[in-house]
Amino acid sequence: MKKIPENIALCGIPFDLNSSFLQGSAIAPQRIREILNNGAGNDWTEQTENPLKSPHFSDLGDLAVDNYLDIENRVVDVLKNNSRTLILGGDHSITFPIIKAYSQFFEDITILQIDAHGDLYDELDGNPYSHACPFARIMEGSYAKRLVQVGVRTYNPHQRVQAEKFGVETIEMIDFDKGVRPQFDKPIYISLDLDGIDPAYAPGVSHHEPGGLTTREVLRLIQSIDVPIIGADIVELNPHRDVSGITAALAAKLLKEIAGKMLFGS
Repeated sequence: MKKIPENIALCGIPFDLNSSFLQGSAIAPQRIREILNNGAGNDWTEQTENPLKSPHFSDLGDLAVDNYLDIENRVVDVLKNNSRTLILGGDHSITFPIIKAYSQFFEDITILQIDAHGDLYDELDGNPYSHACPFARIMEGSYAKRLVQVGVRTYNPHQRVQAEKFGVETIEMIDFDKGVRPQFDKPIYISLDLDGIDPAYAPGVSHHEPGGLTTREVLRLIQSIDVPIIGADIVELNPHRDVSGITAALAAKLLKEIAGKMLFGS
């Protein structure tokens, strides 16, 4: 087991070739950085910490990728350099090669997936690497030991069968509303799909799924994590559908809060 590095590398993966409905998330990393640097806000988290100015934080810019192998290799390069990654997608399909890379360095990976969708399809429209399929590929390849989903509200019979097959722990919105929350006792990787958040708060996504998490609920969830975070991704921002940059601003805030939790653990 690799010791969890102190350092965090922010990386963009501008890749949306496996989006099933609308493309556009490839330009999301650039848009999120614009919000981070536009002067409208500041770098501080709600815990009055500044992860972006930490000597243990760096921004490597967008990684040059054309396919899954490129993504896996670029993430391996970062991990070899003794840094964890905080990745800006891109569509959710990128999480598969990211976790493949992580599995070379970390054993028994636990993933916290915040999402409206299970993303457990065996294939969608003939594409087994669709952004609707990454967690099926991850779990069938044993690249992660435990998958915990929060916010799902779109399961169909096929995905329920898949979840049972892979032993996925899913806290659907109807369960979340009843007070069910995830529990962790080992380090986790966070995969945050912005469509897990209700479109009233995050309109800039390709798939609007009403009845989702509020911004505050997601922040509480992140802030309540009391185990180390080995890495994270924020995916599925589609600037073409964003209203006044609302969702990009939300992504930027979540980036800071996750980075703060990764660096300071508070």
